Amino acid sequence: MPELTARRRMLVLAICCMSLLIVSLDVTVLNVALPAMQKELHASTSGLQWTIDAYTLVLASLLMLAGSTADRIGRRRVFMAGLVVFGVGSLLCSLAPNLDALIAFRMIQAVGGSMLNPVAMSIITNTFTDPRERARAIGVWGAVVGISMAAGPLVGGVLVDSVGWRSIFWINLPVALVALLLTLRFVPESRAPRARRPDPVGQVLVIALFGSLTYAIIEAPTRGLPTVLPFAIVAAAALAALLRYEPRRDEPLIDLRFFHSVPFSGATVIAVSAFAALGGFLFLSTLYLQNVRGLDALHAGLWMIPLALPTFLFAPVSGRLIGSRGPRPSLLIAGTAMTASALLFAAFDAETHDTLLVVGYVLFGVGFGFVNAPITNTAVSGMPRAQAGVAAAVASTSRQLGQTLGVAVIGAVLASGVGTSSFKDTFVTAAAPGWWILVGCGAAVLVLGALSSGRWARGTAERTAARLESAEVGEAAGVKV
Repeated sequence: MPELTARRRMLVLAICCMSLLIVSLDVTVLNVALPAMQKELHASTSGLQWTIDAYTLVLASLLMLAGSTADRIGRRRVFMAGLVVFGVGSLLCSLAPNLDALIAFRMIQAVGGSMLNPVAMSIITNTFTDPRERARAIGVWGAVVGISMAAGPLVGGVLVDSVGWRSIFWINLPVALVALLLTLRFVPESRAPRARRPDPVGQVLVIALFGSLTYAIIEAPTRGLPTVLPFAIVAAAALAALLRYEPRRDEPLIDLRFFHSVPFSGATVIAVSAFAALGGFLFLSTLYLQNVRGLDALHAGLWMIPLALPTFLFAPVSGRLIGSRGPRPSLLIAGTAMTASALLFAAFDAETHDTLLVVGYVLFGVGFGFVNAPITNTAVSGMPRAQAGVAAAVASTSRQLGQTLGVAVIGAVLASGVGTSSFKDTFVTAAAPGWWILVGCGAAVLVLGALSSGRWARGTAERTAARLESAEVGEAAGVKV
């Protein structure tokens, strides 16, 4: 990629952030619309889980393929294709006649979404080559997630109450179109110096792993162990096959050498934990505010502003903090705040007290605002720029996998607790185990943040980067390293 002026770099960042905005808005807006969709489409709790997880599952399964493909055939080309497919999928979702069709169209959306965020992050990484400038750019990127969390519940509430839930998908169309035109005009094409070969076997194994595991978790409460056990076995077999097959390939879909870096491995698990907490938190909060408190979509969105606003405010602060002091302070703040938030709900039934509810939302918003930038920065820092797309895709995959598992596990726990009883009468008790799971997710962010950001951990990252660079040089010369 040619060196760009400061103004052009900021324009590229803005265009990439537009793709993140529509993908993030799609999640937050959809959560507010869940009760309305449940009523019109006669969906069960598991049906609601699938409207979210069908999207995140496909997204998680294809992100690494999209990242490596973009490095190979051109990042701008793949990014533009993603905008088109995401827009078409959004239009189809707005026309879905039933729940099954909606789930299928959400999967089309996800195919487009898989070409957006990791590819956009790869474009940013190759545009902002200075580490401090890149950290600030990633902070802006994280702030866009906060904007989507702030605007999503409000925009979704207004649209659901005034037009209907189908309209929530319309807002993606103009943003995708504008981003497409601007990308065509201002974003230069870039690709890795040496093309990486596809890995179809690895891709199939990833899809089998994620799909089987998610199905087993979501359907276990309603279909029982005999039905879901074969899917759990398939997931375990796919994982074992991945761990055996991928190291044998010269150019694997998942380069397991990345995980020799403790910061990279820690960031991956932190991403799963943090986004599992986000997925479960939004799922429980939305259902409680509308189905238990009886609020309409707009007022439920207003109640979630204390969660969204701190995310928006502290994401750029986290980016600047990383630029000056590294990822450790951001990760410690994030883990502490997210753990404290979930603990208020798990131990003190915060959802039943207005003050505690707001405090819990604020704490979670602070934690999530600080956690996003260090995940991304750690994933791409120290990695060869030629593999930026793959590294960013691993981080994005971890986020989507975490959100998928969060909704699946928390939804399954909630469904098991409610059973055949009245949803309104049993929600608080049934949700308590789910909140304790979220406490564990926050604690994982805190502990792993401390362990993966010290001097020893940074040493493993430096050695891993050196080995990867050496391997790339050797492989380019025709010598297997």
